[in-house]
Amino acid sequence: MLRLVTASLYLWSPRTQVIPLLPVRPCTSFIQEENTVAVNALYNLCVDISKVRQQKGWVLRQSPAYVSETAALLRDMGASESIITRVLELFPEAILCKPEEMDAQRKLWMSVCPKKKDLVGIIEKFPASFFTSSSDHDNQTANILYFQSIHLNNRIISKLMATAPQSFSRPVKQNEEMIQMLQKTFLDLGGREDNMKVWLQKLITQNPYVLSKVPEALHNNLVFLRDNGFTSSELLQLLTKLKGFVTELNPESMKHSLNYSQEILGCTEAELRQIVLECPALLYYPVPILAERFKGLLAAGMSIEKIMETPTVLELTTQIVQYRIQRLQSYGYDARTGSLQVLNGTKKDFEKCYGQLHLRRERPLFNPVAPLTTED
Repeated sequence: MLRLVTASLYLWSPRTQVIPLLPVRPCTSFIQEENTVAVNALYNLCVDISKVRQQKGWVLRQSPAYVSETAALLRDMGASESIITRVLELFPEAILCKPEEMDAQRKLWMSVCPKKKDLVGIIEKFPASFFTSSSDHDNQTANILYFQSIHLNNRIISKLMATAPQSFSRPVKQNEEMIQMLQKTFLDLGGREDNMKVWLQKLITQNPYVLSKVPEALHNNLVFLRDNGFTSSELLQLLTKLKGFVTELNPESMKHSLNYSQEILGCTEAELRQIVLECPALLYYPVPILAERFKGLLAAGMSIEKIMETPTVLELTTQIVQYRIQRLQSYGYDARTGSLQVLNGTKKDFEKCYGQLHLRRERPLFNPVAPLTTED
């Protein structure tokens, strides 16, 4: 027997116990009608309405919506009609921004990215970073001024605003604390003050999300690594190589990964530290991923000794390793007996190396000391 009590659904069980189920709530998605003016305006801009309905249909039910004003602003900055269409398909929420908010955002962004063409390129790739709430404007302004005060150039600031907008929407004090922690760490580990600006710029651009972490995470991870025998110069090397990702680690996960790696490699702690310095991935890959990659390399006939000589091969997925080994075998290169270095690098790096092997097979290198043969 079903019994409805205080707008919630209850089920009467055989033991006469009332078992609460989920509250009954009206479904507004089918009750609220679409804003036909906005839908027609988007249709006239060649926006795929069915795609918007499927992915973000709630936007089409909002009023007011500023479709023509959004398109006019983008058009005024030099955006083509196809770019306007792509922006509105990717981020239809843009039409909910008030014209005065959009204009304020344009002025703010042009303070660090004065070329309209460049700004349009950013909006096309990161529309959500441009069309933000007006409540973020004061924090954005304060953070821009702060980053300029520590001599980050405008190109880097605009890149940060695009890729890590949350770092600009939060209070400037939080960014100050993390930046100061990074600067102090760099100097404490032996970095030179005249190199700090370039080091910090590179670190932030390589991993802009480092700013969203808490300073304590960086401190705790460095303490753990120091306790495991890494010197100050080695810690600075790791911090640089990890591109700030050291803030995303935690001592417990690093401990498990290091213990597993040392066990399977059968090496000393000192040898393990040198391997980690060459391949910091051993710190942030969890044990299941490391196990899969070690297993794949060993199954392909690679020895532990060879893996220790070129540990960066562990940064590649098992599928990529298998593919590259097969490609090399087709040109007579046996990775089991040769160096694993040829497997390393990006796709572009590998194709270059593979192309050199192909060329060497087609046209053997000239040996200047080999005896010349003459016809009788």
